[in-house]
Amino acid sequence: MASQRDVKNRISSVKNIQKITRAMEMVAAARLRRAEQRIAALRPYAKALRRMTHQAAAAAGAEVASLPLLQEHDPQRNVGLLLVTGDRGLAGGFNSQVIRAGIRAGTDLAESGLQPMWFATGRRGVSSLTFRGRDLAGSYTGFTDRPAYADARIIAQDLMEGFVAGHLDRVDVLYNAYVSPLTQLLTRETLLPLSQAVFEGEDEEAADATPSGPKALVEYEPEPEELLHHLVPNYVEISIYRALIESAAGFFGAQMTAMRNASENAGTLIEEYTLQMNRARQAEITQEIMEVVAGAEGLS
Repeated sequence: MASQRDVKNRISSVKNIQKITRAMEMVAAARLRRAEQRIAALRPYAKALRRMTHQAAAAAGAEVASLPLLQEHDPQRNVGLLLVTGDRGLAGGFNSQVIRAGIRAGTDLAESGLQPMWFATGRRGVSSLTFRGRDLAGSYTGFTDRPAYADARIIAQDLMEGFVAGHLDRVDVLYNAYVSPLTQLLTRETLLPLSQAVFEGEDEEAADATPSGPKALVEYEPEPEELLHHLVPNYVEISIYRALIESAAGFFGAQMTAMRNASENAGTLIEEYTLQMNRARQAEITQEIMEVVAGAEGLS
């Protein structure tokens, strides 16, 4: 059995760790509230821009063939996979589930005769893919806690340039969509080409919002194809920016939950060590009493 001093040292160490985890939980909770506000402000705009882009593409008809970002590449050979992770850990399985899903997606593409090309945001994703021997076509770090629109524009520019140049035939993004502090939904979306882009839940929302009566005639000024020249790049940028914002909020939610669980586990461990220390103290007292009694009997 460990001595009383050893158990006290263990209790002191666990209490220090508990203070750190509680502080990290409070910091993550404060950052999560700000991230939730950014999501609430961004989601309506992102959905409206996506819907407008799809409607303009449908109105343009055959004219969309003149836009490089809307052209489908046939046959498809190279598929870009953008994995959105965090710069830091201590968030449970938040980063690992995106990385595992990306690795599975790359394996499935390779088995289908396609060549995956890897892009990653966040140090966790970059280091994990590099460790697994994947050559990164693009890596972006240092901003995942509070991403800016300029960061999304840089990523989108690289992806769009690769698609237009023919280096990429399709672009998919994998990220953790924010649902609640306890839930992050692993999401995979196709960004390019636009005709293959499918966004979970938006089709149902569009169906609910579509009136059952006659549809209004929409007139575009300028023409839809000219409007798409501006809409499509913005559409790609805002889609990536939304993924970054959703991932940031999901990370803080996962970290807050993980630190809360760590604090609770530390409290349980402190209780167990305290009980162990009390038993050690009782054993020492019992031993001293037995020695006194034995000494008294020896004198008598």
